[in-house]
Amino acid sequence: MTHDEKLEIAAMLDDMGVDIIEAGFPIASEGDFAAVSEIAKNAVDSRICGLARANFADIDRCWEAIKHAGKNRIHTFIGTSPLHRAIPNLSMDEMANKIHDTVSHARNLCEDVQWSPMDATRTEWDYLCRVIEIAIKAGATTINIPDTVGYTAPEESANLIRRLIETVPGADEVDLCDPLSQ
Repeated sequence: MTHDEKLEIAAMLDDMGVDIIEAGFPIASEGDFAAVSEIAKNAVDSRICGLARANFADIDRCWEAIKHAGKNRIHTFIGTSPLHRAIPNLSMDEMANKIHDTVSHARNLCEDVQWSPMDATRTEWDYLCRVIEIAIKAGATTINIPDTVGYTAPEESANLIRRLIETVPGADEVDLCDPLSQ
């Protein structure tokens, strides 16, 4: 999609009353940064969200792109399943600390922070509850529960979210959602 096409689609979504537009991944390229920045500057009613991995450079670049929007959001994510923890070679505690630090950093920049434990449906139950609670305490206002590999049936996703709301302190006070339901 060209730069102008991205702007055109974002303008149409804003005109239609879409509440949140996840406009792109600002650190991915100069072109994505420019598109997200311009979408943020032009948005009238929609909240403009940028995507950032769980590291300060991504989060800072995302903030630079979305900060001019009237309503903005940083969506940060990290894979929490055993497979995804092995990739950066982080222990559960190291990853938990990284989640706390990066969500806190995003929240210090932006009042609206979405956090996603990628591969949530294959993350150990106790650990998933732990990291969601950490993200909420660090300032996340939306928790996204992604089924990264797409093997969870809708009823299973609904039950997982229901259990999280019942189990995780503060989960009933944030927007806890399955990305397929948005």
